[in-house]
Parts: sequence; C-alpha cells; structure tokens
Amino acid sequence: MLSAVLGEPHRLLPASAPETQFSSERAQQVLTRLLGPERPHPVSSAENAAVRARLLQEFAALGIHAHTYQAFACDPGRGFERIVCATANDVIAEVLPGPGRSVVMMAHYDSVPAGPGAADNMSGVAAVLEAARALRASRIEPQHPVLALITDGEEAGMLGAYAFLQNPDSRARVGAVVNVDARGTAGPSLLFQTSPGDGPLVDLYVHSVPAPATSSLYAEIYRRLPNDTDLTPFLRAGFPCFNFAFIENVRYYHSPLDQRRRLSDSSLQMQGDNLLGVVSALVQTPYPQLRGEDAVYLSLFNRIVPRVRASAALALAVFAWLVIALAAWIERRGAARRATSDPSVGGGLRVDGGLRVGGAVGARVAARAEAGGALLRAALMPPALILGSALSGFVLAGIAEMLSGTRDPSYAYPLALRLALALGVWTIALVVARWTDARAAAASGWLWIAGLGVLSAALLPGLSPYFIFPALIAAIALLGGALAPGGWTGRLGRGALLLAAIASLVVWTGLLTAGESVMGLRLHLLFTVPAALGLLGVMPLLAATRGSGAVGERASGSSAGATAASAALAVTAAAAAGLLPPFSAASPQRLNLIYFQNRGAAQWVADTSFKGGPAARLPRSLLKAGRFQLARTTLQLPSSGPEYVADAGTGRFPLPTATVVLTPSAIVQLHGSENADAMMLFIPSSAGVRSVDLGGQHLSAPAGWQGDTWLLCVSHDCRDATITLTGARAASELEFAEVRYGLPPFGRPLADARPPSAMASQSGDELILEDSVRLQ
Repeated sequence: MLSAVLGEPHRLLPASAPETQFSSERAQQVLTRLLGPERPHPVSSAENAAVRARLLQEFAALGIHAHTYQAFACDPGRGFERIVCATANDVIAEVLPGPGRSVVMMAHYDSVPAGPGAADNMSGVAAVLEAARALRASRIEPQHPVLALITDGEEAGMLGAYAFLQNPDSRARVGAVVNVDARGTAGPSLLFQTSPGDGPLVDLYVHSVPAPATSSLYAEIYRRLPNDTDLTPFLRAGFPCFNFAFIENVRYYHSPLDQRRRLSDSSLQMQGDNLLGVVSALVQTPYPQLRGEDAVYLSLFNRIVPRVRASAALALAVFAWLVIALAAWIERRGAARRATSDPSVGGGLRVDGGLRVGGAVGARVAARAEAGGALLRAALMPPALILGSALSGFVLAGIAEMLSGTRDPSYAYPLALRLALALGVWTIALVVARWTDARAAAASGWLWIAGLGVLSAALLPGLSPYFIFPALIAAIALLGGALAPGGWTGRLGRGALLLAAIASLVVWTGLLTAGESVMGLRLHLLFTVPAALGLLGVMPLLAATRGSGAVGERASGSSAGATAASAALAVTAAAAAGLLPPFSAASPQRLNLIYFQNRGAAQWVADTSFKGGPAARLPRSLLKAGRFQLARTTLQLPSSGPEYVADAGTGRFPLPTATVVLTPSAIVQLHGSENADAMMLFIPSSAGVRSVDLGGQHLSAPAGWQGDTWLLCVSHDCRDATITLTGARAASELEFAEVRYGLPPFGRPLADARPPSAMASQSGDELILEDSVRLQ
C-alpha cells in the first residue's frame, strides 16, 4: 500500500500559484493551445508545421525570442543496419540570454504518425514553456544563460538533436542539458538517466525537487533497452545531463489514445517541478562542480534518496556481510549457552529400541546431526525461494497464456495475473519456511542478501543498493538482537528481525511496482524475483510460527493447509487471467493495416509486430472483412517474419521510380509522388556497400560489415532523394519504396472492421508502394 500510494505523484498547483512556481494548471492551458485539434504531427508533416507555428507564438507571448533552425540529419547511433534521415525543424529560444555556455531545457514536439502525442511529448514542451515563464519571473541572477531547445524528428531517430549538435556554433553553446519526455500518460516523473560521474548530479537533483524519484538501476536497465531519447546525442558528446520521464499507462504510448484528457495533472506537475528545480540549481552551479564519481542510489516513497559513491559500494557490501556473519556467530554461541543451561536438555537419546546412550554424548551426537541438516536446509532456503518464485511465475503465466491464446494475457486486465503471481510467490515462501527455524533463516537469508550485494557491487553497481542498504540495516539490527537478552528469539531480537524484514520489503516492493510500470506483467520475472528477494527478510518471521511439540504439529498442519490454499488460489487467478479478454477499448490491441503493392500484385497486411510478433488471433471482424491468413508477406520490413496477409487484387497506384548512375560509386536517385511521406531503400549485404551519402550526411559501414542495410528518409524532401553508395557491386538489385501515412479510400471497409479493442499505433496505417532497380 505504501509503495503504491506514496510512489505516485499527488502534488498539484493551480493557476493562482505564485509566478515563480511551476503550475500544472497553467501548463495544461499551454498544452491545450499547442495541441489545437490534437492531430498527429510527425516530422515534415503539415500539422507539424502548424504546431511549430503555435509554439513560436507561445514563446513570443512570454517575451522570449525564438527562431527555427532547419537542417538535414541522420541518426548514426543505430549502426549501419538501420539508417534514418530527415529534414528537421528545431525551435531554439533564449529563455535567459547571456554569454557563456547555456543550461539547455529540451523536449521534442513531433509525434508518431499514429497519435497526437499529448503526453509524448507535447506535455514536455508545455513543461518547458511553463518553466521558462517561472524562471523569468524569479528574476534570479544566473551564472549561466538558459536555452530552450524544442527538437523535431525525435520519434524518427533523434534527428533534431543530431541536427543541433552537428552545427559547431550550436554545440559550443551547450553547458548542461535537462531533457523531459514520456512513455505513458501517468506516474511519477523519474530521473532515469544521467551522464557518467553522476554523484554531484544526483545530489543537486535531490536537494532541488519536492519529490525525488530515481534509482541507479534505472540507468542500468535503460542502457540495455533498444530505446533512445534526444538526450542520447548529448550524452555521447560528453555534456552533464539529466533525463526525466513518466512511464505509466504505457498502453497509450505512441497511439491515438495519447490525448490530453488522459494526461495526469500530477505527473505533469512533478515533471515540471523536476525541470524547474534542476534548471534553477544548475544556473547557480559552476559546471566543473557537476562532474565527480558515479553514485549508487534509490528513492524510498519519493521522499528520501539514500546514496553512496559507487566506489564504496563493494566495501559496504563486504562490511555488511561480515557484520551479519558476526551476529549469526554470536547468536549461535548464545543459543548454545542457553540450551546448555536449560535443565530440559539431557536424559540421553534412545536408540536401537531400548539401549540408552549417555546423556551428554547422545545429545552431542544428535545436536551435530541436526545442526548439519539444519545448516544445509538453511543454506538452500534463499536460492530455493528465488528460483521457486521465478518458476512459479513461468507456470502461472503459462496457464494464462494457454487459455488466452495470446502472449500477454494481462495486457487489458492485469489484476488477476498480478494476484496469481503474488500468491505463487507466497506459496513458495510458505513451503521453504518449513525447512528451517527462525535463527537459521535469518542468518542464511541475510548472508545471501549481503553476498548478492557484494556480487552486484562488483558486476552491476546500479543494482547494488537494493541489496546493500537493507543489508546494512539488517547487520545493525541483527547484531543488536544477538547481544540482547534471549538473542533473536527474545523480545528485542524479534523486534530486530521485524525491523530487518521491513527494510527488505520497503526496498524490493518499490522495485516490484516500478517493474510492472516498465514492462507490464509479460516479463513476470520483474515481479516474482523482487517479491522473493523482499520476502527473504520475512522468512525468519514465517519460520518462527512453526512452534514445537504439539503446538508445532498443529502449526505444521495449519501451514500445510495455508500452502495448499495459496497454491489453489494462485492457479485459479491464473486461469481467470487467461479467460479474461486480452484487449479492451481502454487497452486496445496494437494492429496496423498496410496496403502493399509491388510489380506483382497488391496485399493487405495486418501488422501486430509492435508487441513482439503476431498475436495468436486477429479480431474476428477483421478476419471476416479481409480474409487474412498467417503467411510470410512479400513486403520487405525491418521486422521480417510471418504476418497476417490478404489479397488486395490488382495494384491501383503508379509505383515510384529510380535512376542509377554508375561512377566509381553508384548514385541512386529516388522519385516518389507528391503524396510521399517517406522513402525507403533496402540494400542487401550482397551489394557490398561500404558507405552511404545522403543530404550531406556520410555514414560508413563498420569494419567487416556483412549485414543488410535499411535506409529510411522520412521527410517530404526525400521524395526526390539522391543517394551515393560507395563500394556497390554492379548488377546488385536494390528494393525501394514510397510510404504514405494512412490507408487509401478503398481501405475504409477494413479500417471500419477493426473493432474498438484494436487500434493503429507507432507509424499507424500505411500505403507502401515498392519497386526495385538494378545497378547497371
């Protein structure tokens, strides 16, 4: 409850708030004016130009000089496999003019072709405008000027950011960068990425905002995802950087449902508080002070951020492990003394039906045998809990997927699977709690947590605070409990175990709730493994309920009944998750319709690859209207594989053309129609191309490159693009295509057959006309 409630933003400031503060109500008013009719506005579109004009008007109304910077740019960060280029039109505004390098407030104003982009990222643009107004109202005396950079072409490939940085004069103006973006419509504004050496940046952030929400783990995860924002080029250029985003309600991301009415006011407020707070601090901070050592950190309930230098994490983890080991040794010695002084211990051990062995010897032999077995059970308890919980997730999700027939049965209604996973983990916890007693469970569990802290500090430092900080609290608590009367089984000792358990639950439950926001429950390991790690600290309390003697037998029977009931409820909830509809009008299936035509014929393609491959089922209404079948389409797409295709009859459109001039290189000129929104060129590995030149951009293949190359040019001027291919082999055949956003008029019956529980997303519905040319 604490993680769910306190982890969400709640602060709101009305339009009547002081002028020097960020107000979400004022920002919403700006957003309403910027969005206008709330239409998609991808790079180079007419609606993109209309949004840009309204943006310039907003800056002018604030008395801020702004201008448009136009340049052709390509995204070099994706390697030679996928090259995206376009003409971008950035808006640059002098918020607080002055000499020297600027603090840059950055957001992008373009959207994907499928949606109006209210949250992603016109909310960021509105936040920049409201923060700019508040900065000017504060009348501070800054050490650095402040620049607003509102980029174009981010959705296509950070093209506006690259265009800005490839201008030497613009690049020389940058001192530090704060970027705001969104991957949903709600949730806390997270500091999820910083530049290297981020210790001073995190300190500045924590001291400058009302509700810090961050973790060094976010950057570790984000670094491994195939995602980028406009901040990526600035990070590569070595500038001090902050990246903020809210990520809940990802079902609306890059879709027609990314509308202003779905944007959380409190998320916008937190985004603006972060932007204004950090920029206000940056303008008063000398740039050399922004560089230092990396830190490891996490936020608790968006209130406090414990943090240490990354270089100290390993030493702290080792220290925690040693103190816990010391506490366990003291507890064991104390328990042995208490057992020796207990007059009920003794009387011998009866073996072989009636032969009595001397009391002391028999007790010693029995104690050693029991100690060996207990030690083994205790050592295996933590990995059994973690691996068993992970396995339970696969089993329960598998049940739901089998019944649903989809890869993500919890997409529309996650509660049932969430309950199933929670009950599955709890079932495993009840089982392994019976393996050992409270004393052994505490020692083994916390030594494992501290040991994982040592391992993560050495190999994955961003993850280490989730182990180190609870382990440090547990180390102090367990040592104090072991020294108290009665040890860990005494009143003070039980309190120590409870304190350690709370520390574990607080840290790991926070990560569990954040993990579902990032990936949903499809990646259920982000749910089950953090839940198991959080319960490791609770295992001593569960083990302590077993009792002994007659009480122990009754407790054991009760525990077995609770375990069976928990397992049955978990399976029932998983089955319910599988029987619920996988999609709904509030959480629609992502399903794009494509009209594809080449020299041979025309096809309809139902593309569901946004969620990782074709769904098991298309909506019945669409199957009936188009007679789709699962097959491999002749359409060349970067995500090749089987799609749902249907015959579209004879082609109805003239195909684009291309001319080739062979010099030492091959010069290919594409010719699309006036309706072309983008052009594509597919260069097979057999062509042997070593570099591509387009619009003044030069992109070289890495040494030993033997893969295919996709070139996408996504602005209107690409309809007559001239491309130079160095190293191209004669007689190679290249495929090229013209892309238009939206379906042709005769595709309306198919679009109408798409039910409310499905929607276009990302690039949306498209018309693709493909042809080929031979280099000769």
